[in-house]
Amino acid sequence: MSKRVIISNLLILASLVLLVIIYFAPAWWVSLTAPNYPEDAFPDGVRIHFHMNGVFNGCKKIEKEEVTEEEALDCVHEMDTINHYVGMYPIAAGGVVERPFSLFLMSFLGVMLLGFACTKPKIRVPLMSMGFAVIAIWMYMTWYGADGLKYQSAGYVRALVSAMDQDAERGGETDAGKSVIKRMQEALPEDNVSIVEQQASEDEITRKLAGLGSELVSAEGMQVQLGEGAGKVADIGDKEANIEMLKILFLIDQNKKPANEREEWTGSNLQVMRWHYEQSLGRYFNVPEEIEPLVKTMTTASHVVFWGIIAAMIIMVWGARKSSGPLYWLLILVPMALPVFFLIEYSAWLWWYGHNLNAMGAFTVKPFMPTVFGQGKVAQFTTHSYPSIGFGLMLLMSALLAVAALMRHKDARDK
Repeated sequence: MSKRVIISNLLILASLVLLVIIYFAPAWWVSLTAPNYPEDAFPDGVRIHFHMNGVFNGCKKIEKEEVTEEEALDCVHEMDTINHYVGMYPIAAGGVVERPFSLFLMSFLGVMLLGFACTKPKIRVPLMSMGFAVIAIWMYMTWYGADGLKYQSAGYVRALVSAMDQDAERGGETDAGKSVIKRMQEALPEDNVSIVEQQASEDEITRKLAGLGSELVSAEGMQVQLGEGAGKVADIGDKEANIEMLKILFLIDQNKKPANEREEWTGSNLQVMRWHYEQSLGRYFNVPEEIEPLVKTMTTASHVVFWGIIAAMIIMVWGARKSSGPLYWLLILVPMALPVFFLIEYSAWLWWYGHNLNAMGAFTVKPFMPTVFGQGKVAQFTTHSYPSIGFGLMLLMSALLAVAALMRHKDARDK
C-alpha cells in the first residue's frame, strides 16, 4: 500500500472509533425556559438530550442550600406535560422507526467504511458480505424474532420504560419502577398484591420488583403470566429487568381488551414498537380513529426500512467488486454525510410535531415549525435548540473521512 492509502486507512480507523462514541453520546439538546421555571431551580431550563437510540433527561440534580432535591427532575416528562397543552404529541411518538434501527444503521456504516479501507476487491467483497450477513441476522432476530428486544441496546430499552412512566409523581428515571408497581397493584386482585415488596422503603420499591412469577387474573378469568422465576428481584437499571417491566405493562394493557382482541407477548422489537407507539400517541389524546392509522403507517414503514437495509447491503456488496465507480465511492460518502442525515431527520420530526397538533389540546395554536437551531418563542416559553458533543463528533468524523477520500482519490488518479 502507498503512504496515502496507509494514512487514509488510519483516518478511517479513527472514524470507526468515533462512530461507536457517537452512538452513545448526546447529539442534540433542547430546553425550555420560562418565568415559572426560575434559574435557581432550573439552571438549564427544562432540558432534554437527543441520542441515536432515544431521548433522555438533560436536567441535573440541584445541590444548593435553598433547593433540596433527592434526584434530578425528569425533564422528558416535564417537557411532554408542557407540550401537550398546545396539542403536541409526546416526545416518544417521534423517531419511532429510526430509534430502534439506529443500532443496525450505525453498524451498516461501519461495515461500509471497513469495505472502503480494504483495497483488494477479492478481500473486500467477502469481508463486507460477512459483515452485512451478521447485521442482517442480528436485525431479523431483533425485529421479528421471539424475545428480540433483548438484542437491542440497553439505552433504547431504558428510554421505552421511562416513556411509559406517566402515573408516577414527578421525579427521576427510577420513577418508572413506581409506575409499574402502581399499575400492577391496580390490575391485580387485592389478595395477590403481595407480589410487590409492600414492606420495603419507597427507595427500595422504586429500584426493585419481586415475585414476578405470580399470575395476574382478570375479572374475566384470563390468566396472564407476569414473568419467569418466582421471587426474582431485579434492579430496574438492568436491561433484562426493563424488558420485564415492558412485558408486565403490555400484558396488563392486553388484559383490558376483549378476549378476541388480545395479543400474546412475543417480545419482538416490532411488537413492542407498535404497542409502545400506540400507548405514546394515546397518552394525552386517546382518539383511536386518529391513532390507528398512524400506528399502521409506522408499522409499514418499519417493514420498508428493514427490507430497504437488506437491499442496500446487496447493492453495496455488488458495488464493492471494483475499486472505482459511484457505488464504490458511496462506501465513504454515505458515512461522511451522517451529520446531514441527522439534521434532515431531526428537522423533519420537528416539523411533524408542529404540524400535527391535536385538537384536544388545552390551547389552540396555529401549526408552526419548532426551532431547529438557536432560540425561538412559543407562548411564554423560550426554546433553545443546539448541537451537543455527539453532533460535534459527527462533524469531526466527516472531516476525517473527507481527507481520507481525497487522499484515496489522488492515489487512484496517480496510478
